[in-house]
Amino acid sequence: MLELDPVGWVVVVLCATMVGVTKTGIPGFGILAVPLMASVLPARSSVGVLLGILILADLFAAAYHRHNAKWRHVLGLLPAALAGIAAGYFGLKAVDDELLKPIIGGIVLVMLGINYWRTRIKGKDAPIPSQWWFAVVFGFLAGVTTMMANAAGPIMIMYLLAMQLPKVEFVGTRAWFFFVVNWLKVPFSANLNLMTLESVKLDLMMLPFIAAGAVIGIFFLKRIPQKAFTTIVQFLAAAAAIKLLF
Repeated sequence: MLELDPVGWVVVVLCATMVGVTKTGIPGFGILAVPLMASVLPARSSVGVLLGILILADLFAAAYHRHNAKWRHVLGLLPAALAGIAAGYFGLKAVDDELLKPIIGGIVLVMLGINYWRTRIKGKDAPIPSQWWFAVVFGFLAGVTTMMANAAGPIMIMYLLAMQLPKVEFVGTRAWFFFVVNWLKVPFSANLNLMTLESVKLDLMMLPFIAAGAVIGIFFLKRIPQKAFTTIVQFLAAAAAIKLLF
């Protein structure tokens, strides 16, 4: 078992709960688990442990949102995402986690700025991007960042906000995209020794907390108005991006 002190156990439990919440209810919340997990575990081990937690949370999210995904968005992103995963696999051999974090944060902040400008100028009439390259760029970035740091959440938030999906379809589409993508990452992560028997054991111990977080997420999703939902996910994405910069 990976060595954890009492504070480390509390942090891992908190991260597992947050991931459960973000998978079923509040996108953007779980990205905070990335720096928290890395603060109590070695960087590479934290990536593997968090991937296992994400996969377990995906099971709850995909089951609950089985009828809520917009599959044209999921399928449109997957080819580029797979290419991004492959690029991230090779990138992990060359790029240090500490270098990757500010890069991700900068990308997300730029995307937030563009999305704010677009909706500020056009409001509700802001055009939905339909160019083929839009899905390719976001899919590739999501693949790279999720493979290297499990930090593609803010990128998907920006893409799905641009698609102007209602909150339930937003969460459902995101849930199924990551359900597929995280399983695609497993052989790459195992090859890099990011996922090990010890990390899987720790992940399974977190299952009750992941489940509790999933229930909490469902509770809040039903009660948050659409406008407040959009504001919250943008705020959390910005906060997470700033955290990754420092």
